[in-house]
Amino acid sequence: MNPTPPSALTTTPATTADIPALVSFVNSVYRGDSSKQGWTTEADLLDGSRIDAASLAEMLQAQGAVLLMARTEAGELVGSVYLQQQAETMYLGMLSVNPTLQGTGIGKYLLHTATDYARQQECRRLKITVISVRHELLAWYERHGYRRTGEELPFHENPAFGTPRQALTLLVLEKPL
Repeated sequence: MNPTPPSALTTTPATTADIPALVSFVNSVYRGDSSKQGWTTEADLLDGSRIDAASLAEMLQAQGAVLLMARTEAGELVGSVYLQQQAETMYLGMLSVNPTLQGTGIGKYLLHTATDYARQQECRRLKITVISVRHELLAWYERHGYRRTGEELPFHENPAFGTPRQALTLLVLEKPL
């Protein structure tokens, strides 16, 4: 697969018709052997799927929520990001980039797209949660303007998001807009 420059991508909101493709895509990014081709894998931390169809459908139906999909000119899904407005804060989650294309600027493109979307919704900050032991991912977000708030949350106890192999916590980071 040839790297696609982010300038050649189009971004559209997901619909319920996109759920099967998104479930497959997100799970390939985060878990399993295919995820190990990239640097954002959680395969060594969690067993099971990252998302299932019912959970994704529920996320898409949440008030103020959108999942943006990045596609190449040929229509190939190469990235996605979930956003949910919470008053003046936009929660950013499940940032996903095809493992074979990680490091080509697609993640950065999605962060910029999410930031623009949050500003259009008149949000004052972006908020994310990152697994505390994902040091390289925390550093990546910090290089993009996110700062740790000091808040920690327990990892989800929902098997639809995977089963931890060790005790995990989520760190909350924010970026002012």
